[in-house]
Amino acid sequence: MLFGLFFLLMRLLTIYCWILLLSCIFINLCMFGILDSRNQLVWKVGVFLNRLTEPVLEPVRRLLPNLGGIDFSPMVVLLGIQYVLQPLLVEVFRTLLAR
Repeated sequence: MLFGLFFLLMRLLTIYCWILLLSCIFINLCMFGILDSRNQLVWKVGVFLNRLTEPVLEPVRRLLPNLGGIDFSPMVVLLGIQYVLQPLLVEVFRTLLAR
């Protein structure tokens, strides 16, 4: 039970990292005109990715200084997941196993 929950949480974090990367690539493809955001399918994919990522990225954007149009919030979130959240989950799991 505990192993399954741990691996599920780690898998969800990995999937969310991939969603963040996809969202960044998608936004850049739209900004450079490679994808047409007036296309209904492209627009729906953009809205879907936006709804998945914005609840996490928006608070980080408020904390970061304005850097003239460059958005570092996805990088901060990805680094936070990789170097803070995942190691924290591993330590919590180890602590629970030791009891």
